[in-house]
Amino acid sequence: MSESSLPPQEKRLIQVRVNGVAREAQVETRWLLSDVLRHVLHLTGTHVGCEHGVCGACTVLFNGSPIRSCLMLAVQAHGADILTVEGLAAPGGALHPLQQALRQYHGLQCGFCTPGFLMSIYAFLQEDPDPNLSDEQIREALSGNLCRCTGYQGIVAAVRHLLTSAQVTTAPQVEPGAIAEEERV
Repeated sequence: MSESSLPPQEKRLIQVRVNGVAREAQVETRWLLSDVLRHVLHLTGTHVGCEHGVCGACTVLFNGSPIRSCLMLAVQAHGADILTVEGLAAPGGALHPLQQALRQYHGLQCGFCTPGFLMSIYAFLQEDPDPNLSDEQIREALSGNLCRCTGYQGIVAAVRHLLTSAQVTTAPQVEPGAIAEEERV
């Protein structure tokens, strides 16, 4: 079958709240959430590594829980609240304490895995901010994300710093009046 004779792909309108902003887009039913975030909504902080859900680079928060956006169809996200790495920083661009800690403790090198780590750590710290966690427990919490550069020591040190300094905070929320209208793509 030649490309010109392929049937047109079915499209659906999805409505999502991404980083506090209501968005809607026409998407093909076969598109992955990671692809829509990157190529339709232009939120390129969500990286795609393995496309099998193994590396964790595409991790986003879906209704508050970390998921692999390369494993979810975009149409499944209709009506959801999604937080990407772009939503961690303050509206003025100030880094989130988690981003500052990774920087301070050298928890990143090439940066490819960093957005996935940030989102996984953020979700973990929302669930279990116990300052007495062992390094082994922190490593277990990070085990769904792969990094080929850092050796994880700096990442664990950054999490340890956040736990012991009580800097576990939530992502900034966009004021409802700060957005003139929904963004339509």
